[in-house]
Amino acid sequence: MNPHSLRYLITVPVMTLGAFFIALGFNLFLIPHQLLSGGISGISMMIGYLTGGNIGWLYFILNMPVLLWGWFAVGRRFIMWSVFTVGASTLFLQLVPVVKIVDDIVLGAVFGGIIIGFGSGLALRYGGSSGGFDIIASIVTRKRDLPVGMIIFILNGAVIAILVIFTKNWDLALYSLVSIFSAGKVVDLIHVRHIKLTAFIVTTKTEELLAKLLSHPRGITVIKTRGAYSSVDRDMLMTVRTKYELAELSKTITTIDPRAFINIVETVGVIGDFSKPKD
Repeated sequence: MNPHSLRYLITVPVMTLGAFFIALGFNLFLIPHQLLSGGISGISMMIGYLTGGNIGWLYFILNMPVLLWGWFAVGRRFIMWSVFTVGASTLFLQLVPVVKIVDDIVLGAVFGGIIIGFGSGLALRYGGSSGGFDIIASIVTRKRDLPVGMIIFILNGAVIAILVIFTKNWDLALYSLVSIFSAGKVVDLIHVRHIKLTAFIVTTKTEELLAKLLSHPRGITVIKTRGAYSSVDRDMLMTVRTKYELAELSKTITTIDPRAFINIVETVGVIGDFSKPKD
């Protein structure tokens, strides 16, 4: 079995497991307490609470325009796995009963966020997402060098503000922020803690990689290197990416050159534009 097929066989059950955890967090912890998650799922919950609509189907329907936008702006592999996760989450939201397993709303907010963050983190780590604001933030950062965390915080803050306007309930809004914070921390632990990362890629297939990677808006620098032990000349590609782009980058590299050496390092800051020059 080739490495690409093996990765596919691993990714499907992991994405499915991630979707299952997302549904557990919603139906067992957040929804029974009328709390919100972050992103489009939070909008779906709010509409469901106000109208009595099915939150699972609202989650699916509201994610579709964002996923369609992402198909053209982000990359097909990332969006295909995101569609899979959103679809599987919608299915599990219909199968998992809505049951209040904890009476304490604080426990519901914290553990709901942890479980949802675990599911979302698995999806991100294996090259997809749970849809929603992650995709919007990824699209925006490809066009403008803005902090991903700030974008998601602003979008989530807008959702919470709408909740306060409609319900006049500050307690629910603040408990929902606890849930969103918990989920974000777990996602960072499972996926990648730092927003921007620098990848150093030592390869013998420079042209093939450049042909694929240069379709992405990020810039790439080619550095000539020589192995100290083998004395073989090779190229090293250096590129700065956001954490949301890391899984797709890794899969692209290993598919083209399974023997490539990839070193991912934390990037504290970037001065100047890290996108490639526009034509």
